[in-house]
Amino acid sequence: MRCCITFTVNDQTQTVETFPMKRLLDVLREDLQLTGTKEGCGEGECGACSVIMDGLLVNSCLVPILHASGSSVRTIEGIAPPGGLHPVQRAFAACGGAQCGICTPGMILAAIHLLERTPHPTRGQIREALSGNLCRCTGYQKIIDSVEQASSHLS
Repeated sequence: MRCCITFTVNDQTQTVETFPMKRLLDVLREDLQLTGTKEGCGEGECGACSVIMDGLLVNSCLVPILHASGSSVRTIEGIAPPGGLHPVQRAFAACGGAQCGICTPGMILAAIHLLERTPHPTRGQIREALSGNLCRCTGYQKIIDSVEQASSHLS
């Protein structure tokens, strides 16, 4: 049975009529056309589908849309200021932290989640914060460098 779910996505109220157990990932990509959030493993192991929901970093492939009712979700599409890039996005571009692009949105959101709580983390804190996000292309060094560079541009 379908139901109406209302929640906030990137500061805009959204209402979708869908099955309550449909994954948040699928609602974002299919119903709301926010395709920046990627599906990697579909099992909550890789972090490619990471979004920030009510201030927590979550794997959207594991969240039934019913659990998102009334929540606030931030996706990769909602982080940049108008006409520009978020400092983490700029750092990923400058340092080569993005390659194939599958893990990149989740990595960037994990980095933002960290930097919002710890503006100037150590490399160890960066590694720990990104440990739920897997990358098969970069070897992680450039990603860690990217987060470190982004932190140096925060006030």
